[in-house]
Amino acid sequence: MSEEVLIPKMKRLDKRQKKIKIPLLNFVLILVCTLLIMASTFINIDLKHYILPNGFFSGEKVFTYEDFVYSFSIIPQVPVVLFVSSFLGKKMGTMSILLYIIAGLTFFPVFALGGGLLYVLQYSFGYILGYIPAAILCATFLKKSKKSYLHIFIGVLLGVFVIHFLGIIYMSLVALIKHDGLSFIKGWIGAQSGLKILYDFVISFVFVLIGRYFHSFLKYIQD
Repeated sequence: MSEEVLIPKMKRLDKRQKKIKIPLLNFVLILVCTLLIMASTFINIDLKHYILPNGFFSGEKVFTYEDFVYSFSIIPQVPVVLFVSSFLGKKMGTMSILLYIIAGLTFFPVFALGGGLLYVLQYSFGYILGYIPAAILCATFLKKSKKSYLHIFIGVLLGVFVIHFLGIIYMSLVALIKHDGLSFIKGWIGAQSGLKILYDFVISFVFVLIGRYFHSFLKYIQD
């Protein structure tokens, strides 16, 4: 077989291999990131930092060391979701999150309180729904960012805000349907979207920077 005939055939074969390889790689990455989101649901991180306790400047009380230490427990699912969006990009990241939600609503108890179609009646389901627009917004700003930390900051800020905003709105609607009182709604917002927003943003910003770093390798593999 002549070289003129052999070279075009080899090029066509190489293109076919790439077409097979890339979608398979993408599928594996989407699946792995979905499993990562699932795993993050059941991880609890205990954080501690120093604070000035109430009444510190009044001098009416003698404070111990424990009064200056504030403990906070956080589930890192929001940072992981934004990490996935920064690592996989808008389309693949959204697919990974959708796969997680579909799995939770159908067969697998991958949500914090289980799973199944009736989970839509849970107070916290709005936060899960917020993952989709948050990932899209974050990935969109990251695509524009190049080397701009301002775009990364805005992308993460919008992502975290959207998740908590939709979570609060959804929770309030479910609470009203179930005839829960205003004090319950305020308590829930304080517990789920109070100080947690700040922690979600700080941790998410770090996770997104890591995700962008790995995304550069992903683009190299797919080229």
